[in-house]
Amino acid sequence: MSHSPPAVHVALSGGRSYAVHFEPLAATPMHLREAGVAGSRVLVVTDDTVGPLHLGTLTDALRASEWQVETVSVPAGEASKSLDQLSALYDWALGLGIDRGTPVLALGGGVVGDLAGFAAATLLRGLPLVHLPTTTISQVDSAIGGKTGINHATGKNLLGAFHQPLLVLADPATLDTLPDRAFRSGLAEAVKHALISDTDLAPRLARDWDALMAHDPAVLGPLVRDAAAVKAAVVEADELEAGERAFLNFGHTFGHALEREAGYGTLTHGEAVALGMRAALHLSASLRLDRVADDLGDFAEADRLVRRVAPAPPALDPATLTAAMATDKKRTASGLRFVVLDAVGVPRLADGVPPEMVEAAWRFALRDPDAAEAASPVA
Repeated sequence: MSHSPPAVHVALSGGRSYAVHFEPLAATPMHLREAGVAGSRVLVVTDDTVGPLHLGTLTDALRASEWQVETVSVPAGEASKSLDQLSALYDWALGLGIDRGTPVLALGGGVVGDLAGFAAATLLRGLPLVHLPTTTISQVDSAIGGKTGINHATGKNLLGAFHQPLLVLADPATLDTLPDRAFRSGLAEAVKHALISDTDLAPRLARDWDALMAHDPAVLGPLVRDAAAVKAAVVEADELEAGERAFLNFGHTFGHALEREAGYGTLTHGEAVALGMRAALHLSASLRLDRVADDLGDFAEADRLVRRVAPAPPALDPATLTAAMATDKKRTASGLRFVVLDAVGVPRLADGVPPEMVEAAWRFALRDPDAAEAASPVA
């Protein structure tokens, strides 16, 4: 008999702590009441991929517990993180006559969580939010920590707010319905957590990769839970990204530029982050040497792990990508800020990085991953 992994707890000040449960969607009504949600009506936001798979299970459970359920579906994909979709959610919710106690349930992956979360953060100056993540990337990362937002024409996630959920319920069974590409690329955030944390995640990922790809519940459940625990611990220490929470952006400054320049939807977010981590590893090697690195040195093993989730790179120009990074929200007065590693498990922030190191990192990441083992000079 399989057992759910233990819950992860996110301890925050001001009575805002919450739990991340790894249980079936049917347990949602019980956890709503345990979290103190009053009233009799819930708003469920999903997308047109997840809805046909999981919305019925959720609504049946809620209605059996005497909740009135209002549902809306948005088109699947990054394009839904837009002002137009946000405005449509506002119109829908306000047209229902909601009050400030009406909870918003986000059923889906990172896009649904970001969009529904931002709507919840801003409707009536804040509605209760519950995340029901159904993808690898959202279960280990994006559903935890309170970041919500949408994209702008000039960059990704430039409009948003911090809005912590009341609870997160991640049903492990939903991962079995993911396409292989989404499942694999979503593990990029688990790999990221492994590389920035002093845990055993990296060797476990390398050792158990085949079992993960086979969706072995004895391996997948604990690993998803432990990757989520890394995120929770960082959020507890630095809720509003004033310090170490920025380490969670490892690979993301590069990755966001890739997503935008390749065209949203060409790469999954996880794929872009994976390629971004390859660039960040090369940048880490260069900064450690104080010159453009010829190879990754002792980051080569970390790169082999990242390559398990990295796609074939798109044909993009390193100089164009470097210029595209100028609108990244992590930019500071001294220029772009990167998360780099002094060693696996030892991240730090780097400001004022020489442009030639950034372009060299791009050249490395945009090579065919199958050629990376040769580690020929990339400068």
